[in-house]
Amino acid sequence: MNRLRLPLILALALPGAARAAEDVRQLAPLPEAAAATLRAEMRGNLRALNEIVELLAADKVKEAGAVAEKELGLSAMGRHRNLPMDARPGPHMPPAMHGIGMEGHKAASAFAQAAASGDRAKALAALPAVTAGCVSCHHAYRIR
Repeated sequence: MNRLRLPLILALALPGAARAAEDVRQLAPLPEAAAATLRAEMRGNLRALNEIVELLAADKVKEAGAVAEKELGLSAMGRHRNLPMDARPGPHMPPAMHGIGMEGHKAASAFAQAAASGDRAKALAALPAVTAGCVSCHHAYRIR
């Protein structure tokens, strides 16, 4: 039975390994401290997006906007300014990657402004611009 498992395991594992080897995203060579900061920030951004979606589902539109502004919007910029330079992601990013991040902050603030109206449809219409920034950056860049 063990002889049958190894080929099955290899068959399942190899396609993933092949995809990883074919990763054509641009490497953004960040210092390790900056990469760690960026990974932590991205995990926080995912938590914030999840909270925003939960709040919208509960029809707490204004609250979703407040989370978006605080955690993702222009208000969230500069949160790493007190870290040592090698731990700040922004200065080490390729300019286009940094630009995508800036546009993401702007989109989150635009969403927050739409949500502040309390109009759920208006807020939902603005949300894809926020996630589009995430998708485009993660699709184009990698840090390892």
